[in-house]
Formats: sequence, C-alpha cells, structure tokens
Amino acid sequence: MNKLKLCTLTAVMLLINLVAFGQQFATIKGKIKTADGKPASFISVGLKGKGQGTTSDETGSYTINRVKPGTYMIKVSAVGVNPIEKTVTVTSEETKIVDFVIVQNSTELSEVNINKHRAKYAAKKSNDVAKMPLSNLENPQVYTTITKETFTDQLIFSVDDATRNAVGIQKLWESTSRGGDGGAYYASRGFIVQSKLRNGIAGNVTSRNDAANIESVEVIKGPSATLFGSTLTSYGGLINRITKKPFEGIGGEVTYSAGSYDLNRVSADFNFPVDKANLIYARLNTSYNYKGSFQENVFDRGFFIAPSLSYKVNDKLDFTFDAEIANGKNTLKPFIFFYFPVAQLGFDRADQSGVDYNKSFAGGPMKQKYNSTNFFGQANYKFNENWSSHTSVSTNYSFSNGRGTYLFLVPNSYFNPAAAPGADYLSRADQSTDNSEVYTYEVQQNFNGAFNIGSVKNRIVIGLDYLRQNSDQLYYSIDTFDITNKNGNDANYANFNEKNLAAFYAANSYSKYPINFKSNTYSAYVSDVINLTDRLIALAALRVDRFDNKGNSDRAGSAPTGAYKQTVFSPKFGLVFQPIKDQLSLFANYQNGFNNINGIDYQGNAFKPEQANQVEGGIKLDAFNNKITGSVSYYYIKVKDIVRGYNGDPSNPNAQIQDGNKISKGIEAEIIANPVNGLNIIAGFAYNDNKLVNASPDVEGRRDAYSAAPYSANLWVSYKFNTGSLSGFGLGAGGNYASDNKIVNSVSQGVFILPAYKVFNASVFYDHARFRLGAKVDNFTNQKYWTGYSTMNPQDLRTFTGSVTYKF
Repeated sequence: MNKLKLCTLTAVMLLINLVAFGQQFATIKGKIKTADGKPASFISVGLKGKGQGTTSDETGSYTINRVKPGTYMIKVSAVGVNPIEKTVTVTSEETKIVDFVIVQNSTELSEVNINKHRAKYAAKKSNDVAKMPLSNLENPQVYTTITKETFTDQLIFSVDDATRNAVGIQKLWESTSRGGDGGAYYASRGFIVQSKLRNGIAGNVTSRNDAANIESVEVIKGPSATLFGSTLTSYGGLINRITKKPFEGIGGEVTYSAGSYDLNRVSADFNFPVDKANLIYARLNTSYNYKGSFQENVFDRGFFIAPSLSYKVNDKLDFTFDAEIANGKNTLKPFIFFYFPVAQLGFDRADQSGVDYNKSFAGGPMKQKYNSTNFFGQANYKFNENWSSHTSVSTNYSFSNGRGTYLFLVPNSYFNPAAAPGADYLSRADQSTDNSEVYTYEVQQNFNGAFNIGSVKNRIVIGLDYLRQNSDQLYYSIDTFDITNKNGNDANYANFNEKNLAAFYAANSYSKYPINFKSNTYSAYVSDVINLTDRLIALAALRVDRFDNKGNSDRAGSAPTGAYKQTVFSPKFGLVFQPIKDQLSLFANYQNGFNNINGIDYQGNAFKPEQANQVEGGIKLDAFNNKITGSVSYYYIKVKDIVRGYNGDPSNPNAQIQDGNKISKGIEAEIIANPVNGLNIIAGFAYNDNKLVNASPDVEGRRDAYSAAPYSANLWVSYKFNTGSLSGFGLGAGGNYASDNKIVNSVSQGVFILPAYKVFNASVFYDHARFRLGAKVDNFTNQKYWTGYSTMNPQDLRTFTGSVTYKF
C-alpha cells in the first residue's frame, strides 16, 4: 500500500513537471509605480481575456509566468485607479519587461489600495465568521486569522502547528487519529476546542491536520452556537479552516522538505484551466508526510490529496466541488495519566517525576491505521446586486483501527502499603479502536441580502441547516499489561509489543466501549448587521435548534436506548462604535452556546440543555494605513445547568442534579504589525481565570483541570529584504510561553503541575519568483516541556527542517 502511495505521488509530480516543461513559455514582468514614483503594491495585473494574472508585491513588482508565445493585452486595475492597458508580443522563452505608471482617480482616492504596506500576517475581513462578508472592525466578535504567508515563513505543514500563532490557544493533545474525534485537542478561554469546521461547515479531521490545501485558519473566540451550532463548536470557540480555491490562471508549486527525526515531505499545488472558454478551473493539492520522533517506536506516515473544481456558469451562477482524502498509519505519542492521588507519588510536578523523557516505553511501534474521506460542494447564485444564495453540502467519513497505548504512574505504596510516598513505576496499558467509523452529513442554505429601512442599512443572512451524525465506534482496552520502571533502565521494555499485546488480549478479559448512535439536528437562524449610522453598527441574531438523538446501541444489533429530543434557542447581540472611521472600533457582544444533555435528575426530571453565555467588550484597531491591526478584549463566560453528582439521597449514590456552574473570564490582546516595509510582527497575550461553582465539594471553587495554563503568550517577528542585493532574503524568530498548568486539581487527587515553559523558534528563507529556499529550527534551546489534557505529554526537542520549492 505504501508503495502504491509513493507511486501515485511520483506520477503526480511527473505529470506536473511534464506540463511545466513540455512547452516553451515566456515570462512577462515589470514594476508598477504611482505618478509620484512610489511603488504601487497589491495592484491586479492580468492578460485580458486569458485568465492569467497576479498582483504586484510590496515593491510594486509583478511576474506572470508560463505565457504562451503570442500577442496579448495586459490590463492593470484596482479600486479607485483608472485601468491601464498595454499590448505586448512575446516569443518562446522570452522575458518581457513591461512597466506601468498608474493615475489615481481623485474621487475614489480614499479607497485606493496602493503602497499601504499591508501586514501580510493580517486579514481585514472574513466571509465565514459572520456568514457574510464583514470587515474585522465591523464585527463585534473576536477572531484571529492565521494566513498562508505565516505558514510559508514559518515552514508550517499542519494546522496543528499553525495554532501557536493564535492568541490564547494552547494545544493539549496531539492528534490521536481515532475515528470521529482524532484531531488535536486545544484549550481556548478555559474550554476544549477541536478543528471541526471547514469553510464554515462540517469538516472533521481524523488525524494530523495537513495544511497542503489551507489558505488560512480562523480561530473564532467564545460561544458561537448561534451561527455554527453546538455539535462542531465549544464554549471556547471554534477553529475554521479556509481552503485554497481554484483561480483563473495556470501555475503552482512543488515542495520537498526534510529534517530531524527522519522528516520527509513532498507536497504539490497545481492550478489549471479545464476548458478553452476558461469557465472551469481545477486545483490539486497533495502531500506525503513521514516523521519519526525523539522517542523510539513513534512515527506518523500519511498521504493527503485535495482536488477541487470551480465552474462559473455565468455572472450569476457558479459551483465549487472539492474533496479531502487522507490515510496513513501512525503510533500515538506517549500520554501519562494519573489514576492515584498525587500525595502518593512523592512529587507534584512533571519536571520532578523522573520519567525518562526520551522513552516511549514500548518494544515496537503500536500501530493504528486511519483514514478520512470528505466531499464538499457549494452553489452560489446572485439574484441581483443585493441578494444572493449559497448552498453548501458536506459529507465526512472518519475511520480508525489499531492500538492506542497509554501509561500511568504507579506509586510504591501499590506494592507496599507502608512505603513512603514515591512512584518508581509506570503501568503500560492499551485502548484500541476496532474499525471505528463516524459519518457526518451537513446541508446548509444561506440567503444573504442588503437593504435599507429608511436611511438605515441592513445586511442580513437567513440560514437553514441540517446535520446528521452516524457513529459506529468501538473502543476496547486493558487496564494493565504490566508494570515497569519509569527511569528508562528496564530491559523488559521490549516485551510491550504488538505480538505480545495481541496474545494478552486473547488470554484475558477486557473492556469494550461501544459508541453507536444516530442523531439529526435541524436548525434555522437569522442574523442582521444594522448600520444605525456610518459609525454605529448593531448586530442581532437568533438560532432555533431541534436536536433528535435516536439512541445508543451496539454492534450486536440490540435495540437503541436513551433516545431523546431537545429544542434550544440561541441568541447573539453585538454593538460596534467607530470613533475613528475604519481605523478604531469599540465593541461589545453577548454570545450564547449550548450542549444537549440526556438523562434525569434525582427527582426524575429530564435534563435540559446546558447553556453558556458570554459578555465581552474591547477595542479593535486597523490604523496607519493597515500597518497595525489588533484587538484587546475582556470576556466573562458563565456556564449554567452543569450536571453533577447529588449527595442528598444516601439510598441513591448515583443520583444527579443539574445546578452546577463554571465561570471563565479573562483578557486577550493581539497585535499584527507591518511598521516598515518588509518587517512583520505577530504578538499575543492571554489570561484566563476560571472556577467551578456550586460543584462537587471535591472541585468546588477550583480551576478546571482541563483548562490549560492561565497565562500564555505568542510572538513572531520576520523581516524580508525587498530591495538591493539581499532582495528576497528573509529571516524570522519568535516563540510561545505558557505558565504553570494544573492538570490534576481536586481535594481527593491533589494538585499536579506541568511547569511553565518558553519555547523559541527561528527560520530563514530566500524567496525568488521561480523558487523558494527555507530552513527552520523549532525549540532551539532544546527545552524539555510538557502539555496535557489531564495528562503529562513530553513535547518535541530541538528539530531542524529544510525546504525547497519550485514555482511554475
């Protein structure tokens, strides 16, 4: 199978190179300047009627590659700029220099996007956050956009690694590659978040979230059920992946990367027209990725392909179809769990544990297979200048089969009750998946409109949504395979391998955990953005959600049990005032999230949906001609109707009551800047304070152990030379900080801490019109540090990566 994948990838590479070199092409390049001689950046340049074009960079330079010999009309255009056209004739393999001087239209001068030194790590607007085109300054919700330029400069190959550029986001678990929930786990605003949305609708991932087809990533903050529902989001927010789309033109790139721990990666991005009329364009993104680990017997090998097709029927109707197909084989990175009170361990910090950092404690790779197949389609129809329709369909399939080893610390008192506190041992165990499958199907219809009521402008989205989930998962596990030494000196580590584990399962009883259910969610929502004045904007939105769970069963065909239905209303409000038009906004929001809950309380009353309500206020900035963008906000989230144990009835020890609360509040600050041409900065700081209220006495008033560190910060600074002999050369450096993290925090179990860490990274690159060279080092101080989701997970030591890209 691996040979088949490599052969397929090789064939794709050869096809691209045949297309690239099979014909002899010309190149058209030049510079665009304003009337006063300044570089004109971000100006559109294209071959009229041919679908080939580009935009000028920060220096006003542009390049159009792969031009067939012939005569063309070059058109230069931008909002507020009088279009310029020039005729040019090119021959085979010729490089033609064509410069332009633009004349600004004085009546639209304020809208001209010329020489703004735009921060390339910033995005001014989004089509998905509000489900309508809305600029960041107009939106009362806080979100961070991680752009493709950030991926490129930092040599980032996965969405998982890209999140280190989002303020307040901390990764807790690496991808588990389990069917249904295998993507990485993060914490945001004190709550768990996974990447489950793609272009605003369902797009679950099974394994490592490859970035081969990623245009940008939107990290949207706070409860967001009003527009996105509850199934794919959390009270902390959501992660929405924006994918690359086919564009008018031909071109692409091929990249090879290699580095520490046997990293080998090949990726390709190829865009081309399908028909002679240039109405249909296709784009293919693909990658093969292999990486080992600083720990033995740990690896991840995966193949990813994402074809897409766009068809512009006419000026009113267009279609987009695309897919994501991923499959591979890997092992879980070691997680160390805590099943005994901390006081019995003799230490309460990961850096005092004495666990060998470099060991996986396995005698061979404990492998699992995974794959996911996702298909997407969208139809866009424009009724007129003010009204449009957007119909989206998403089908997701997630699968896994194989081992899922885990470890936990065993105190010495387990063997000798009289022993002093201490833990010299680890228990080695397993939790595997047995051909686990999850299907998700979503259909979403949005109508977007703009209209005036008197002098008040309204922008509205009216949406209908249907989401179906069909789960057929089966976990099976053993509590303990054996108990071994934690310090890396046990000769019997080799005994824990796939052959011996299979024999253990065959000879012993073990636990099974089926997760088999079907659920349907029917939703309708409306959101209206109201321009009360040109500086004062209000937002009002409401969702009604009908959840229908058909009950749980098993693979033996038993009748489903526990079926239930719930209806929830989810409101959202926002207010924006711009004291400085299009530069500074003051905002406030009220946002809601919910979670469907099944069961009854101690009095026999059915549980109602759990609710989370957020109140937030702050400032957003887009100043100095887009050189500085950012936000500062304070949020307060209250979760109510949490189900907890009820101890008022001694005759029913399993009784429950739905009266618990969680309070989560904090501050987030982010800045993205381009103070001078070539210099780009990302910086963020976040503080989260949360506690459980009216909870079990064991955790009453304590920070939730699944919340990550209360303080975190991120920084990245890069500089690219755009003139002189060093033009195209760039370098960057930055890092991440997180404070002490209490991953165990209760009266009965005590407190266990993952120590604060500071991790530094750096990169260097050379960017040419036809190729790019890059190198990076992550964790260059070689710091040992841990993350965790109630677990202790050792993270990568110093790693080096080099990359070469050919552009065509």
